[in-house]
Amino acid sequence: MAKGRGVITHIEISGFKSLEKVSLDLGGLNIFVGTNASGKSNFFDALRVLQGIGYGLTIGEIFDGKPKGPGTEVWEPIRGGIRNAGFRNWTEKFIRLAVRLKSPALEDDLRYSIVIFPEQAMVWEEAMSLGETSIFSFEEGDVLGSTPILQQFAKSKECTERNAELIETCSRLLSDTQLLDPSTAILWGYSTSQMVGRMGERGENFAGLVKAILSDERNAAAYDSWLKQLTPAELDKVEVMYGALREPLFAVKKNGHRIPAPLLSDGTLRFAALAAAFFQPDMPHTLLVEEVENGIHPTRLRLLIELLKSRSESGRPQVMATSHSPLVLAWLTEEDYKTTFYCRKDEETGASTITPLAEIPRFQDLARKQPAADLFAEGWLETAI
Repeated sequence: MAKGRGVITHIEISGFKSLEKVSLDLGGLNIFVGTNASGKSNFFDALRVLQGIGYGLTIGEIFDGKPKGPGTEVWEPIRGGIRNAGFRNWTEKFIRLAVRLKSPALEDDLRYSIVIFPEQAMVWEEAMSLGETSIFSFEEGDVLGSTPILQQFAKSKECTERNAELIETCSRLLSDTQLLDPSTAILWGYSTSQMVGRMGERGENFAGLVKAILSDERNAAAYDSWLKQLTPAELDKVEVMYGALREPLFAVKKNGHRIPAPLLSDGTLRFAALAAAFFQPDMPHTLLVEEVENGIHPTRLRLLIELLKSRSESGRPQVMATSHSPLVLAWLTEEDYKTTFYCRKDEETGASTITPLAEIPRFQDLARKQPAADLFAEGWLETAI
């Protein structure tokens, strides 16, 4: 799985929003299913906190946002801000995040952990190691401040050149995360850039990305192939049209007729955008996809799951996707159950549990006898945990 890219192999989250205590082993494709408000989005928010740490932001900036400045991009706040970051029943009032990262260039896992005191927007503890070999470790009582040590330590006199390289690798793996939730209102339009290596969260510059994909013969053929499987009517090829100022617009050619983005269905456009994300020249290490089934016809969901599985197989990118559709489970194998997680929130305590399907008692036995999608739809999973 980790041949070509670095991936998160394990994550622990304590005291963050509804995630009282979560410990997960992750793979190339990770799917989080559950009802609304079950903790799926909170898991994504935890990944965004780690992304902000990788960028070198302060704790306050990570949670409450940072406006655009000279040479810096806007950082959107974590939902709820720092005032709502802690688990409501967590007596210690600390947030702990820990990850193990695997890179093909390293002989052992990188391990990074941080304890945050949200009430004062401060770092309480922080440590990093390569396997069992410590790179730095600051514990309770050390004066840490509002900015995570990670990137600061790399610039200190105590840090060796080798450790600085390891910190850079860790920072890059944490920060290089792309959230994708394409909006058809944006996908319909022209790109503001001629050609881009990565599109925006809502699908900004989608046509500019497709133009870049089509400039590579191998990627163009593979991208065409996925879209041809989506459309029942014959699709000749994917194209890019141009406006008066040569701004690109996504289009397809069917039966010799060119059809621009505004005339395509929402489902076709959203699938085209999700597929394009897996051919981005500037590929992120981690790709987050919210409610992956949105806008996709149930009969085409199988194709979408095949796309996610095939493109994430090598961990390039590592995919985290959420869904509240039982139909997603219909296209998974027993091997997939190890990294398909059921999210459930206890209404009394407010704590969310995130459990691999493979670890839910009797699930795999029952899934061999009746569709896994039915077990979700009928509420069996809700009562099994």
